[in-house]
Amino acid sequence: MMLVRHALRNISSNIPQVSQGSSVHMKLRSSAKRDALRSTLATYAYNGSFETTNKLKKRKILKVESPSSKLQSKDEEILATPNVNWNEMLLKIREMRATMKAEVDEDGSETFYDTKHPAHVARFHVLISAMLSSQTKDPINAAAMRRLLDNELTVESMIKIKEDKLAQIIYPVSFYRNKAKSIKKVASILKERESEDGICDIPETVENLVALPGVGPKMAYLVMNVAWNKPVGICVDTHVHRICNRLGWVSTWNKKNPKAQDPEKTRKELEAWLPSEHWDSINQLLVGFGQTICHARQPKCKDCALQSICPSASKNLRS
Repeated sequence: MMLVRHALRNISSNIPQVSQGSSVHMKLRSSAKRDALRSTLATYAYNGSFETTNKLKKRKILKVESPSSKLQSKDEEILATPNVNWNEMLLKIREMRATMKAEVDEDGSETFYDTKHPAHVARFHVLISAMLSSQTKDPINAAAMRRLLDNELTVESMIKIKEDKLAQIIYPVSFYRNKAKSIKKVASILKERESEDGICDIPETVENLVALPGVGPKMAYLVMNVAWNKPVGICVDTHVHRICNRLGWVSTWNKKNPKAQDPEKTRKELEAWLPSEHWDSINQLLVGFGQTICHARQPKCKDCALQSICPSASKNLRS
């Protein structure tokens, strides 16, 4: 504020001599204020002594859209302000989840890594399950996967099958025609990259996974964790995004347009402070919690062990 007042004191000397109070005088005065403020703030920002400007520069980091398997930088860690009770909350969620089964436990993509298959085939199954899971409930996705497995699910079989036939098998998953098209394309890409010993394996990095048709960051991080046993990032779906905002672990909820949420912002903010030893389990843990207790609509706060420490509980308990 001292800098702003200093800039404003010098405004009068820069205003041409016109009648006080006239419309011309007021416009010139307003223009001079803006110019003086811009000049002063720019000078101090350039010299690195204007702290607010530096903070704004750091905040821009969270706008990076490209997915990355690398840990967040120190600048991003400064912006992370999780709920002080996060560790207690996490422990209580684990305790609740240990006593209840959720759809994700029975039908999630994690269940389709079957060691009876060769490792590269099991990884392909996880990838296909993740691709089918978008905007589809776990039981519907799992039923589609089981039908595919009954018809043989390999890179070669997906290349041979007709697209219309594949769409019929995976129906009624959401966007089943688009997903059938993407699966066919992915199978062809993997076949082109076949190794000398005839193995068609899926990519081993987030960057290469998201380069595949129909594969987004959420799916890529899930596949890295489940198929490759490499939790290089957190898989954030609608449950994780909603619950982390309710618990005060992140501040990424789009209040102006609730239908236009960005889970990637939640992933970046969550990864900035959540210890990496929790990354491999946090998705299934919170998804199951969302399916059983912390519903999108009418959450069961009265049955939740977090009701005394959750910042969103009081609002839902009153309803």
